Amino acid sequence: MKQCDLIVIGGGAAGLLAAGTAARHGAQVMLLEKNPRMARKVMITGKGRCNVTNDCTEEVFLQHVCSNSKFLFGPIHQFPPQRMMSLLEELGVPLKVERGNRVFPLSDKAVDIVDALVAFAKNAGVCFEQKQVDRLLISDQTIQGVHCDDDTVFFAPKVLIATGGKSYPLTGSTGDGYQLAQQAGHTIIPPRPSLIPVETQEEWCRECMGLSLKNVTLTLWEKGKKKPVYTELGEMLFTHFGISGPLVLTASTYLKKDLSVYHMEIDLKPALDAQQLEQRILRDFEKNQNRDFFNSLSELLPRKLIPVMVRLSSIPPTQKVHQITKGQRENLCRLIKHLPLTP
Repeated sequence: MKQCDLIVIGGGAAGLLAAGTAARHGAQVMLLEKNPRMARKVMITGKGRCNVTNDCTEEVFLQHVCSNSKFLFGPIHQFPPQRMMSLLEELGVPLKVERGNRVFPLSDKAVDIVDALVAFAKNAGVCFEQKQVDRLLISDQTIQGVHCDDDTVFFAPKVLIATGGKSYPLTGSTGDGYQLAQQAGHTIIPPRPSLIPVETQEEWCRECMGLSLKNVTLTLWEKGKKKPVYTELGEMLFTHFGISGPLVLTASTYLKKDLSVYHMEIDLKPALDAQQLEQRILRDFEKNQNRDFFNSLSELLPRKLIPVMVRLSSIPPTQKVHQITKGQRENLCRLIKHLPLTP
């Protein structure tokens, strides 16, 4: 079919849903995807499990959009998380809700989501072609269709660009959509990285490479602001270049170009306030009063983090626990509650 009502460029989740929905409403739809497989990025989301959506209200969903949430108000109102969940259940993909209202397929397999979306589009009558669109066909400021890199031409009065961004070129997200949109007269705002690991200036992060922290709070501060830009309880990990993990990926969306105005803090014991933490440390010190300070922290901190915390605390590693002063103990408490990091 070289002539149709709608051409959808891109076979990811958005393209498959858009194409299938339009076809269900009677449109003749052609979906063009340059990769041999559909939705390659969906396959790797959620560590291969595919975190589909969050089971929450529209209001709560928009509260967690870090910038320009008004832009999403219409789409989320038209297609809230519950509709996405209902659709997948109808397509034969049972779901489950995990901590933080995160929704996954019951099978923990992203491929089940991909197969369901492809079937949704195919069963609705969408035609598929493996083609790479290189330009739009526009005449008298009216869309006529698309031209592909093998000189194939498809005609349609409407074209939907669903190519994704340029976040993961290996999956096909190479930024094609920006160039196509620009051909249609749209202004392109240069994209910036988001949902990425963060490099830190602290050398000690390398010593902790591979260490995963659970149930910690990560807080991002910006100079001149009294309230944190971001704070959340969850999981993170140390890498050879800095930090990564769910908390860090989310925090990265709040970072702008000038990183010098930001600093981060990790609360290693968020379940305890400062007074409760000091009491906990006192109990540990009481049990280990004749030990060296370095050997007294095994029940309080992860093994990889102990040398770092000892060094940052400025308490001599061989100082006997019963010789540690109140001031030194308070400094240790502050360090555990406010471990600093610099992006």
